[in-house]
Amino acid sequence: MPQEYIHQEAIKVAIESEKQLMCFYQKAAEMVSDEGGKKVFGRLAEEKKNHVGKFFHYYRGGEFGSYDEFISTPCPAETEVLKELRATIDDQVKERRAREIAMNKEEQFEKLLISKARQIVDPGVRTVFEQMARESRNHYAIIESEYARFMRMPHETDIDTFVRE
Repeated sequence: MPQEYIHQEAIKVAIESEKQLMCFYQKAAEMVSDEGGKKVFGRLAEEKKNHVGKFFHYYRGGEFGSYDEFISTPCPAETEVLKELRATIDDQVKERRAREIAMNKEEQFEKLLISKARQIVDPGVRTVFEQMARESRNHYAIIESEYARFMRMPHETDIDTFVRE
């Protein structure tokens, strides 16, 4: 039974982390004024909500209540990241910083999921962790592309144009 406990603890950490990221993306979507950023952050918040559901399927603990109850619990109003964003006076810096924080969070979460996946014996649970790690890598790429667009950097699809000139 100790293995199951370890698995359940890993799943609990994943559920809590996904919810925190969902909350961050929801708040970021509210805080940024750029429509492209709002759209990306809103999309990522929805994906994180779906990820919570995938992990919830395997979780046996009862402290969160049902999935619907857990998802509908209010997000913390003040986290360190949100305090940092709110303290930024310059809107341009706030917009850029929100994207930088998001990339950092996805990178950290991917590493956490990979680390936990290596410790999990149950193939079904391990597969979910590995899949979520890949999705975090994809989220990082989405945010990185959004960052480049916002900063008016050449987009990866424009590379042929710049190479030929």
